[in-house]
Amino acid sequence: MPDATTGTFIALAKASDIPVGQFKPVQTHGKHLLVCHTETGFSVIDDTCTHDDGPLADGWLEGNAIECPRHGARFDVKTGKVLCLPAAVPINAYAVKVDGDEVKVDVNQVIPKP
Repeated sequence: MPDATTGTFIALAKASDIPVGQFKPVQTHGKHLLVCHTETGFSVIDDTCTHDDGPLADGWLEGNAIECPRHGARFDVKTGKVLCLPAAVPINAYAVKVDGDEVKVDVNQVIPKP
């Protein structure tokens, strides 16, 4: 099995199991992540709101934005950028690729914040 510490991509989910506009919470290498499927493809982000550490998996996905259900903070799932207060710190978004029907992530490749 590939190991994220070596800089390789690891399988998180089947692409066919996550319809457009939906996401799936997963855990790997001690991280709680969300695999998000938008009109523009798949993204993988941390499943923790930087405002109050609540799970984003309890929120909803609209376009490329995920909204935290607790206080309405919104993040871009492609970049991790904060789109709406009260959050001020971006979340991590990770390098992702689709290989056949597998959505894979490299948890060591955090996408640079814009």
